[in-house]
Amino acid sequence: MSSNRPLRVAVVGAGPAGIYASDILSKTDLDVSIDLFERLPAPFGLVRYGVAPDHPRIKQIITALHRVLDRGDVRLIANVDYGVDVKLDDMRQFYDAVIFSTGSIRDAALPIPGIDLEGSHGAADFVSWYDGHPDVPRTWPLQGKEIAVLGAGNVALDVARVLAKHADDLLPTEIPQNVYETLKASEVTDVHVFARRGPAQVKFSPLELRELGHVPDVDVVVYPEDFDFDEGSMAAIGSSNQTKQVVKTLTDWTLKDPADMKASRRLHLHFLHAPVEVLGEDGRVVGLRTERTRLNGDATVSGTGETHDWPVQAVYRAVGYFGSPLPEIPFDDLKGVISNREGRVVDMDGEQVPGVYATGWIKRGPVGLIGHTKSDASETVRHLVEDVTAAADEGRTAPHGEPDAILGFLDERGVDHVEWTGFQALDAFERALGEPHGRERIKVVPREEMIAIAKGRAAEG
Repeated sequence: MSSNRPLRVAVVGAGPAGIYASDILSKTDLDVSIDLFERLPAPFGLVRYGVAPDHPRIKQIITALHRVLDRGDVRLIANVDYGVDVKLDDMRQFYDAVIFSTGSIRDAALPIPGIDLEGSHGAADFVSWYDGHPDVPRTWPLQGKEIAVLGAGNVALDVARVLAKHADDLLPTEIPQNVYETLKASEVTDVHVFARRGPAQVKFSPLELRELGHVPDVDVVVYPEDFDFDEGSMAAIGSSNQTKQVVKTLTDWTLKDPADMKASRRLHLHFLHAPVEVLGEDGRVVGLRTERTRLNGDATVSGTGETHDWPVQAVYRAVGYFGSPLPEIPFDDLKGVISNREGRVVDMDGEQVPGVYATGWIKRGPVGLIGHTKSDASETVRHLVEDVTAAADEGRTAPHGEPDAILGFLDERGVDHVEWTGFQALDAFERALGEPHGRERIKVVPREEMIAIAKGRAAEG
């Protein structure tokens, strides 16, 4: 293999983690050629399909990601499913190194009785539905006047806010029409969010929390008896400005006069309540049982044995995401991540797998905000550069390192891949759909239609 050609690197997963890794790698001293693979016909992953439609500020991250792909030195190859259309042995024929950045898209398990009843849902599935993910059904079984959301992070707040918000207040966003129509028909009056720890231990960001107080015709209800601050809580408040802001917002809400709460919908925040059972009747959800907890002084809680039953007709668990295993890639089933050391993928014996790396949530688990993936990608790329620099052959091991070779392979397989210019056509089409309605875009949802527009063919349906 000639060491005169650029190092060929594939990045699998075109969400923020993959794009950040591609951008950082492109700015190293390596002579490198990068292809960015994506399973869906559109890039941007979590930002396009994991952020609530009424959060355009967060979606502005797409603008920065756009700029990276607009430069032309990172080639997008979308609508290519790793493990189906191409496997690791195939990748090794065309690339000297592969970075996996496939994220975590499954709901973490919550092993309590009744969690599988009809009317019990994972937040990840609900988020994918209201964000118009092409892999989920267009319909959603939204029913019930009282709904429980289990979790103490921003995803729980997103789910609760979308459930409680009036559908018409979502119209200025890029909410898909089928989602709007379903939410418009909702009979919900009360959404209850349950956190097993106290106000000083929740993982809400201050801005996300404050936004709840500005949702039209929705009252935020908190309960003074759910507030407890032990020594550990006070230490957390004193050492973290974010925790201090969250606690202040929650505490201010306890001072609201119930007589002033006249909204048609209510969003209740409950602390020190651990879900212990989803109650059912005739196979579907009719309630939630929680156990009162107490703080242990070290950010953990213990059960008190005191339980309470809440009448709800649906339950959404937002207790975290979990990674999915990839064919031929070592996977840690307990942590839900690719087995790795600081981004270097390792096998069952702890030995490094040559030329294979990981970054983002599939590397470290679903923790941290989107921006945290930049430092994560820097670590992985640094190790890749070290390995390439130390290799006698300068890391160039792929027998077919010409950029067009992979495209020929995909064509032979009949893979209808989408490149950046194709996505730009889809992007322009979506923006044109939204313009008459004063919206930034209306997302095209059916996968076949997305591909048809991107490839310049007549769209169906």
